Amino acid sequence: MPESPLVIENLSFQYRTRPEPAIENISFELKPGEMLLIAGSSGCGKTTLARCINGLIPRSYRGKRNGRVLLHGKDVAEMQIADMAQIVGTLLQDPERQIVASNVYNEIAFGPENLGFPRAEIIARVEQAMKRLRIEHLRDRETFNISGGEKQKVALAGLLAMNPSILLLDEPLASLDPASAYEALEVFRSLTDEGKTVVLIEHRVEDAITARPDRLLYMETGQVKYFGSIKDLPTEINHREVKLPAEWVVKRVRQMGEKIDKRSSPADKTESIQNVERGESLVVFENVDFRYGDETPLVLQDVNLTINRGDLIAVLGPNGAGKSTLVKHAIGLLKPTRGHVLVEGKDTRTMSVAQIARVLGYVFQSPTHMLFAPTVREELEFGPRNLEFKKEVMQQAVKESISTVNLNGLEEYPPLGLSFGQQKRTTIAAVLAMRSKIMIMDEPTAGQDYANYTHFMDAMCRPPAEGAQSLVAANFAATMFITHDLDLAVTYANRVLLVGDRHVVADGPPEEVLKDFDLLRRYRVRPTSLLRLNLELLSRTGRFLTAEALAAYD
Repeated sequence: MPESPLVIENLSFQYRTRPEPAIENISFELKPGEMLLIAGSSGCGKTTLARCINGLIPRSYRGKRNGRVLLHGKDVAEMQIADMAQIVGTLLQDPERQIVASNVYNEIAFGPENLGFPRAEIIARVEQAMKRLRIEHLRDRETFNISGGEKQKVALAGLLAMNPSILLLDEPLASLDPASAYEALEVFRSLTDEGKTVVLIEHRVEDAITARPDRLLYMETGQVKYFGSIKDLPTEINHREVKLPAEWVVKRVRQMGEKIDKRSSPADKTESIQNVERGESLVVFENVDFRYGDETPLVLQDVNLTINRGDLIAVLGPNGAGKSTLVKHAIGLLKPTRGHVLVEGKDTRTMSVAQIARVLGYVFQSPTHMLFAPTVREELEFGPRNLEFKKEVMQQAVKESISTVNLNGLEEYPPLGLSFGQQKRTTIAAVLAMRSKIMIMDEPTAGQDYANYTHFMDAMCRPPAEGAQSLVAANFAATMFITHDLDLAVTYANRVLLVGDRHVVADGPPEEVLKDFDLLRRYRVRPTSLLRLNLELLSRTGRFLTAEALAAYD
């Protein structure tokens, strides 16, 4: 009988720079043709476990390691990297860290080339991987100029071209639009059915379960709290830590007997913002066209858009639609090919990026585009110091920002040594500390568990309770966030922009834009269980609510 592809025996690991173990006493075994879903809050040890499986621990990350990881009966610690690369294929959370070639085709071919495969086989593998992920149209594109979601697909194609027996997927859906995520999950399921062993680490549990994982491993503080089937909601899973289907959350809240006060539910706060009287125009797009080069097609065409005081805008749309390009115009990183972008009445062509930064704070999709300082504290102080904040004001802004994004205790850690989710929160905190008038975030929930992102989104998008002080919430005259998490738009936005075909194809209140399922599907947005349940109860609620608040409606 052949050895199991993956066996983990009493595995523990403590980073050299951390006082506590990252994972403790983990044991499980996976057979060929099995898919394991690993879930848990940010920092619970999921990525550390992945690093132990693919051999980055103990090679690239130092610390105290106990137990064993066996790949087809061989201990990872004793294997050569080249041999491991043919067994375990890893897809990282951040595709920026994985892509090395300047051209898409060369990127996909990179792995097979390094393994020394014949040219004909390399070509066949690349073609098959592109076809499987439906990215043939990206073949000749530069990797620098494709979207984050497209980079994720290209990185996955490079992984498939290697044809490993174990696929280790660390939040593969983080940058994908909903339809692409569903297609990727179908690919993962088909690969499992073909005999691959798939380890899927994912915060988006509602999406991940559509791939029909054979088992679920749920972690808290480095330990396994549940390991078994996922036919129903295991009681060990905390619905406040992990985003689950709306019906599961409603059922759990009712089972726990939690009292829900409809009058003071979180959504009532959202409603108070939704009904706020719109103030002055802050950012105006006038007949904006944009292309990245003279010979390239338009990415944006005839865009007219105004961001007003009081707006909480969710920007939705497929990968490569131009969402990030749109917001980069607002912050002056890009200038229109035709038309004008005005920030507080001034044309961005006449303003420096530093001048615009006093008005608009921007969180990039990839944390690696922003992080450089030796510690989290110094990272957060950089912006306020350059904006010439007084020392006491800067220190207060940094302190509040750290608390808002739940980074307490990590102030002296190096940002690039943190988990992807913690890095993302560091970039959000860095912009929060600058106290700009307008906050713009590109995929703020990437790498975040439900508890973390609801905490900082509440702070930024909802007014404080009467009599309470919240400089963070009160600071922003408007907030815009690009997201593939439709429930983020349902919960927090008072305005939804749907971007596609180079245009803003829909612009209005969530209750209006998100009820048109045909339009959503046309632009690769898949309706979620929370959206469906909200629309079903809208005549009674009068507004969109969180799943917890919906539990109050029988």
